[in-house]
Amino acid sequence: FDMFWITGGHILVATLAAATGWKWLETLEGQMHHASWEGFQFYDLIFPLFIFIMGVAIPYALIPKLEGGVPKKKLHAKVIKRFILLVIFGVVYNQAWLPDWTNPRIASVLGQIGFAYLFASIIFIHTRKLNGIIIWTLGILVVYGLMQNFIPVPGHGAGVLTQEGSLNAYLDQYITPGRLLRGTYEPEGVFNNISAISIALMGVMAGLILRGDRIPTAYKKFLTLLGVGAILIVTALLLNPWYPIIKNAWTSTFDMLTGGISLMSLALFYLIVDIWKFRKWGFYFKVIGVNSITIYMAVMFIDFNGISTNLFEGLAMHLGAWGDVLIAVGGLAIIWYCLYLMYKNKIFLRI
Repeated sequence: FDMFWITGGHILVATLAAATGWKWLETLEGQMHHASWEGFQFYDLIFPLFIFIMGVAIPYALIPKLEGGVPKKKLHAKVIKRFILLVIFGVVYNQAWLPDWTNPRIASVLGQIGFAYLFASIIFIHTRKLNGIIIWTLGILVVYGLMQNFIPVPGHGAGVLTQEGSLNAYLDQYITPGRLLRGTYEPEGVFNNISAISIALMGVMAGLILRGDRIPTAYKKFLTLLGVGAILIVTALLLNPWYPIIKNAWTSTFDMLTGGISLMSLALFYLIVDIWKFRKWGFYFKVIGVNSITIYMAVMFIDFNGISTNLFEGLAMHLGAWGDVLIAVGGLAIIWYCLYLMYKNKIFLRI
């Protein structure tokens, strides 16, 4: 579901809104863009939701190894290797659309995912208990928030959460390597990466709840995820007037809001798929999800919408605004069929 929007779901919504003129679709299309700075749009959820999902998988991946006696040093080496590979993939992805290798952009979405995964995994390896994960999560949220609001930035002062005056922007100019995407700051800068660890740990917390027997029944697990998510969302919204929700600065309020929405979304999917056993409808999303990094990289290097245009433009030109819908659906279908062939032949990009 998360990767669907990156693979072309946002384009489908835009074309459907233009073709139908329906208000609810136009409203949804307005959510298919990132907030410029303060505020929150649906599209701002896609990235942190992926980090959250990655966190959910950590207990499932590491507990059997820990219980099987795999040395912690070996697990450390494995997660560090994954982190390095994700950073490398992120740099390659960046240079596909900023092809200046003399001044490359080092920070990236994949790099931030790798950073959050690295530290969330190491914390989990040495903690493993739900209470410990909660303490680490709250600690990161509180300390990060205090730093953003009370450490003075030269020339601006403390608590100035602007694109030029934030602590994030100041630190990016000194510690984030390579070109800064926005000039004065980097949306995936080093300081932002620290904040993202909290969302990964929220996912770890959810994974421990789902995997463990501390909460005895499936419905209670569903209600726990729902309740914790609601508390995080309400807290973020209450703090927002004083400590704004800002994706590009990864404020703690942004973490709490997106982590809360992620928890509630997971609860909903858990209810439908695991409790109610309605599963066949999800096969479309499953095929995308099992090769998520593959398709994330592929859409940068392969023009799937261009392929769809070449195939269907002859028909689309006679359909008016619905022709754009046909091209968008065609692009999604081509992407999905490529992923289905990989799924059918058990070809998965694993890092």
